[in-house]
Amino acid sequence: MPRVSEEHLERRRQQILDAAQLCFARKGFHETSMQDVFAESQMSAGAVYRYFTSKNEIIGALVSRTMGPLRERLAEIIRGDDLPPPAEVIRLLTTEIVKRSGPDGPLRLAPQAWALALVSPEAAVPVRTAIAAMRELWFEYADRLRETGWLPPGTDSDVIAKTIIGLLPGFILQHLLLEDVEPDDFARGLAVMLPGPPHHPR
Repeated sequence: MPRVSEEHLERRRQQILDAAQLCFARKGFHETSMQDVFAESQMSAGAVYRYFTSKNEIIGALVSRTMGPLRERLAEIIRGDDLPPPAEVIRLLTTEIVKRSGPDGPLRLAPQAWALALVSPEAAVPVRTAIAAMRELWFEYADRLRETGWLPPGTDSDVIAKTIIGLLPGFILQHLLLEDVEPDDFARGLAVMLPGPPHHPR
């Protein structure tokens, strides 16, 4: 018999993740059972367990799949020849977050993943990895801000990275729960708090 192709295996894996994402978005992590995932994916228990050994492992894979594109978008924004100011970076990134946080959007799962990471060592690993990777990009951005004169010489990039990354969970929670915050709100607020040097092009 011909061997199953890697492409086929990856399609099946993504099929499971797509189904689990829908289930989690509708019912939450705790209320969703593996049986729900089997039914939504239209795959047998044996087929699903071939790819994932537990619900927490599926959650970890979803965290990685969700945060990967967001990191890529941030890297694209901050590594261009023309370095955008913090307010513009936040506007672009929160716009991406809004795109990914619709009724069945992957970023709707973020608060659930954070909560689960506090009590599940297995789930904590991918969440911590994703947060650390995002913070590394903010560190890189802070370095560039200092080099271009936006931040004063001697500014600690580490504390800047730790501070700026904290804006994103706040935006996600307000967007999902209060539903009255938009990317331009955060951009305008940050522009007031961190206007930059007078000579910097606006």
